Amino acid sequence: MADYKDHKVVRELADLTYTMWNMGWDEKNGGNISYILFDDEVKEIDIDENGRFYEMVSIPENMVGKYIVITASGSNFRLVRDDVESTVGVIRVEENGYTIVAGFANDNKPTSEIYMHLLSHGTRLKADPEHRVIVHNHATEISEMTFVHELDDTSFTRTLWSMITECIVVFPDGVGVLPWMVCGNEEIGLATAKKMETCRIVVWAHHGILASGSSLNDAFGLIETVNKAAKIYMETVDKRITTGITDEQLIELCAFFNITPKEGIIKA
Repeated sequence: MADYKDHKVVRELADLTYTMWNMGWDEKNGGNISYILFDDEVKEIDIDENGRFYEMVSIPENMVGKYIVITASGSNFRLVRDDVESTVGVIRVEENGYTIVAGFANDNKPTSEIYMHLLSHGTRLKADPEHRVIVHNHATEISEMTFVHELDDTSFTRTLWSMITECIVVFPDGVGVLPWMVCGNEEIGLATAKKMETCRIVVWAHHGILASGSSLNDAFGLIETVNKAAKIYMETVDKRITTGITDEQLIELCAFFNITPKEGIIKA
């Protein structure tokens, strides 16, 4: 077994934090990431089974016993890869909380958004047994878009789909949109998990975005695609002479790629 900081998942996660900071999507301590380890990945890490325990309530039943790599509360994504010992750790989810079994030196602990992560993981696992990752950041253009666009799932998704061809292919289940809410509490965690029952992407108005996936690259790729579409929208909304990809063209795309889009968004 190896020290957790040398594990491939931890190194990939740390590299992703720097990438997102470099893109301007994770200023200071903005953003958080978590990854559910496979059983064979857990066996590769030197785990302290008697680590620090923190009590929590309402833990999703299907998350109990899972080991999760997760970023620390207050971690600066520009610095994570140079201080993995303090800014990243591994937790084991318990029936009444979680135990830190690796990392989080200097008495650090997981992100304040941990409840959202646990609830969202639990929800996505019910929909997709291959689910592993939640990524949250402050992607700039998607946050901008929440100031000038209706904040409902259907119209927001339809606008994004009309911006670039790849959108309906990459996220045919659309996006969920929440109004502004206080972050880090139970309310936003429950609301986010509810949205994730039917989609893999949730936009937090005037705050940021989070995505789920089977890998770090998968979840991050969703955010990249959504933000690219939002950027095009913001740069063209006051000057366009076309409406973008039409319903008929979206139907043609879905037929070609054998995709079933979320119901109620495209008018047949």
